[in-house]
Amino acid sequence: MRLAFEDVSYSYDGGEGKRRRGKRAAEKQERRADWGNAPDAHWALREVTFAVEPGEFLGVAGHTGSGKSTLIQHMNGLVHPTCGRVTADGEDLAAKGVAAKVRSRVGLVFQYPENQLFATTVYDDVAFGPRNMKLPEDEVARRVEQALALVGLSVDEIGERSPFDLSGGQQRRAAFAGVLAMEPEVLVLDEPVAGLDPLSRADFLALIASFHASGMTVVMVSHSMEDLAVLADRILVLSEGRMFSLGTPAEVFADPAALKAVGLAAPAPQAFANALREAGFALNRALYDEEALAADIAAQLDGIANGTGEVAADAGNAAPGAACGDLRAEGGVDHG
Repeated sequence: MRLAFEDVSYSYDGGEGKRRRGKRAAEKQERRADWGNAPDAHWALREVTFAVEPGEFLGVAGHTGSGKSTLIQHMNGLVHPTCGRVTADGEDLAAKGVAAKVRSRVGLVFQYPENQLFATTVYDDVAFGPRNMKLPEDEVARRVEQALALVGLSVDEIGERSPFDLSGGQQRRAAFAGVLAMEPEVLVLDEPVAGLDPLSRADFLALIASFHASGMTVVMVSHSMEDLAVLADRILVLSEGRMFSLGTPAEVFADPAALKAVGLAAPAPQAFANALREAGFALNRALYDEEALAADIAAQLDGIANGTGEVAADAGNAAPGAACGDLRAEGGVDHG
């Protein structure tokens, strides 16, 4: 499924669904009128245009209040644009009946999804979506078992237990299973590892990567630039409701000063690589993780020791803390 945002603006004050149809010129004229008639309205999104392509992993980043959560709520029609439109395979989600049809294909997992568990048993909680789809009970049972297995849980072991008796990590897995049981083509995640301990966090990120590897389209909102650098094919950065940048991780993190201006920072290995480049190291990869950076630094230092290194002479003799000082000056992600 392809999800496309076309000049989408959204105002909580102005309400939703003020549809703008007709010729593109007329749409733009009406949108300008809206802006002019509501100068004090809070525009959570402003003229956003992009598409989520089938099979991709799209990361969404931005400072607190940048419009990330509002953006993803448009992806399965929970809210509709004040101006512009969102389409799923060409169908306008604001058109009658389209959003209801699409919601089984676009699964949205909110932050802290375990807070939405409600049924008396894990089985009934995971079965809620498929039953709402009016599926026969044998198909519901198949989906519940499969969805729980996908998140590492057994229907035989926990199916009849209360979801409120599970551990925190199990509750989150069960909540994920409730969305997966609808067998979505697109999985939209809002800060899916928020509040988890490091081990559980790593497990969940591996789980999400496995969903994408299986062919599922994934959209993930995250404050962690490190996670998005590793997982995402492209990253959309929002700032004050507008698109700030959209590109591959290497493209988005190529300008650390610009990211800092909107309250973000490149992943720590990339920021350190940028600082080392400024100090004279020849680091030629577009995007670095810890292992790649360590390997290239080791090769550079070996070259210096053997007299074949490409590092500038003054860089090799620079104070050990110089590059780190540059890195510290760049700061970290603003969690707002």
